[in-house]
Amino acid sequence: MTTLRVIIDEMLAHTPGSVGRYTEELTRALIATAPRDCYVEAFVSASTEPEYDLINQRLPGLSRLHKSALAGREVKAAWQHGFTRLPGHGMVHAPSLLAPLSRHDRLNSADQIVVTVHDTVAWSHPELLPPRVVAWHKAMLKRATRFADGIVAPSHTVADQLGGIADLGDRVRVISGAASSLIIPPVDADERASRLALPARYILAIGGLDPRKGIDQLIRAMSQLRSDEPLLIVGPAADDGALATAVADAGLEQARVQGLGFLEDADLAVVMKNATVFAYPNIEEGFGMPMLDAFSLGTPVVHSDAPALVELAAGGGIVVQRGDSDLYPERLADAIQSILDDRQLAIRLGYSGSDRAHAFSWRSSAEKVWQLHADL
Repeated sequence: MTTLRVIIDEMLAHTPGSVGRYTEELTRALIATAPRDCYVEAFVSASTEPEYDLINQRLPGLSRLHKSALAGREVKAAWQHGFTRLPGHGMVHAPSLLAPLSRHDRLNSADQIVVTVHDTVAWSHPELLPPRVVAWHKAMLKRATRFADGIVAPSHTVADQLGGIADLGDRVRVISGAASSLIIPPVDADERASRLALPARYILAIGGLDPRKGIDQLIRAMSQLRSDEPLLIVGPAADDGALATAVADAGLEQARVQGLGFLEDADLAVVMKNATVFAYPNIEEGFGMPMLDAFSLGTPVVHSDAPALVELAAGGGIVVQRGDSDLYPERLADAIQSILDDRQLAIRLGYSGSDRAHAFSWRSSAEKVWQLHADL
């Protein structure tokens, strides 16, 4: 019997994000694609009973859930300094850099650990992240360089960038994610759209106001549109003070930009499916799952020219050059306006994005992860 233990802490992150969704989707697919006599277990830091129940509900078929006595922050600190290990022996897969990286028996092929590096922002754009986050990522990659048997990168862009940061040899394997299997329009989509009071036409974005997301640039772009469609943002709440300030600074009426807060998957699917344009202005990115979700729903996409996004889209959306930050909002506005003004362009982008989304699947990703561990 072979056991693969997956670190799933990101599933319970206080702020929902792409890494948490990636962790859940990949783990579910690993369970579904497990070879004969192979089983998937999970490890999570100390949590509440309702959270444990949620994990078992969302990961049916999980062979075992290992529950740490340490809280998430304590686990993160302990692993950063090489303290504590997972119970037992065997294969460990970390869907992020959060992993118990330490010296182990590499001569025993069953005793191995693989980590995932989602992006290199901590190295390429450290100013976009809090200093403690930068320090943690750099410390964990140093440990991965010393102790990881394999490193997963979600795109060739990230794999190439890693080559310039650390000496990882041939340990890097590109294994992408896919669109979420949970963000699909529900049968009561019309009722949900009415309850959410969605406008007939609107621009949609996902993310907070941290500089990496480019949402501040998108808000500035709204002031340069010729038409008056509103911008809806998933993440910030309707009464978010920082959002209100950014809107005022852009010279916009507050009604032009609306925070929707965090949405359950069914509501998010409705909001994304009904959007006239999905804008993904991220300054730096390693893959771009939300953009792939929009593609899968046939929603026209405008995105930045961050290399990983250009790689992911492969012509499925309109690319906007970041360049000079003073000119970026104007270029975003021009790209968005072109879709708002041209119904045929919107239809073509919807088809091309949908076609691109079909090139990715969680089943394929999981099979590649199993193959990576087999190769080790």
